[in-house]
Amino acid sequence: MSARREVVRRPEGADESQGGRGVDPRVDPSDPDEVVEEAHLRPRRLREFVGQTEVVEHLKIILEAAQRRGQPIDHLLFAGPPGLGKTSLAGIVAAEMGVGLRITSGPALVRGGDLAALLNDLQEGDVLFIDEIHRLSRPVEEILYPAMEDFQLDIVIGKGPTARSIRLDLPRFALVGATTRTGLVTGPLRDRFGLVARLDYYGPGDLEAIILRAARILGIEVDAAGAAEIAGRSRGTPRVANRLLRRVRDFAEVRGAGVVDRDAARAGLALFGVDELGLDKVDRAILGALCQRFGGGPVGLSTLAVSVGEEPDTLEDVYEPFLMQAGLLMRTPRGRVATPAGWSHLGLVEPAAGRSPRGPIPLVPSD
Repeated sequence: MSARREVVRRPEGADESQGGRGVDPRVDPSDPDEVVEEAHLRPRRLREFVGQTEVVEHLKIILEAAQRRGQPIDHLLFAGPPGLGKTSLAGIVAAEMGVGLRITSGPALVRGGDLAALLNDLQEGDVLFIDEIHRLSRPVEEILYPAMEDFQLDIVIGKGPTARSIRLDLPRFALVGATTRTGLVTGPLRDRFGLVARLDYYGPGDLEAIILRAARILGIEVDAAGAAEIAGRSRGTPRVANRLLRRVRDFAEVRGAGVVDRDAARAGLALFGVDELGLDKVDRAILGALCQRFGGGPVGLSTLAVSVGEEPDTLEDVYEPFLMQAGLLMRTPRGRVATPAGWSHLGLVEPAAGRSPRGPIPLVPSD
């Protein structure tokens, strides 16, 4: 395979700034510095990737086997909440194989012709990364089936009785898909992937390593205690950890001594509204609405979303997974329910049946 590397930006409409399904609204793509720093911090090789031990081990074997055979790798599907490294892994796969990387997203591929043009432009061994692949339209997905399985592209020429279908040969490529909603990936599409890997939330140790690595790249002076404090409030997500590190850096430079230690991290995160569990203003608004307006639930997703001014998809994909993992909220057949830990975290007393909750909701609960 040729050692060629080509990176194509997301097509128009495929950015992650709209807070749609599976998109983390905490990273602002409208800020050029934020985008540049976020991309700069991404690991470029598998040896630089921290965490996800099982997934990394699987990829090592798949990549080495493909390199020994001189063939493209199997199609890969990465699943998990936003910010855990799915896009980074796609770039790493292309870099390790020494091939080009083409990036798009499910919502950007509106018509079958959009995908056909993209596939026809691929070269031998290229990696095609489709983010939010569960949002592909049916016509686009049907074109993808023979492309993935037989490396052929079906094209219909003409209309009506004179229409005919021809097949074009495609170069052997590797499709890497990413999804925040595995259950919405259709069975026929999911079965065509050689590996379906689930990315889990990161532990504090891995997050500390990620923060210290990012600090070295960004030239931030941070000690172990400061890194641990940020890691503990990062919601198990590297993207959030890097964002909090940058905000604490700003705080330390403006109101501190320029060093990110434990005191600077605590004061900076308190200023930016991130409490000791990593909950931000929206998280607490969700819990507050659930407890104070709806008596702890159960309450439907759409009703809860309207009450806090967010889209239901954003609540379900971005905020709820961590609230559930932290044991603050439960999904039940009847709706969302606040747990005793959720009541306690807000400083509220869980009411007896038929009584109203009482107590304040602090902006950032004290340590």
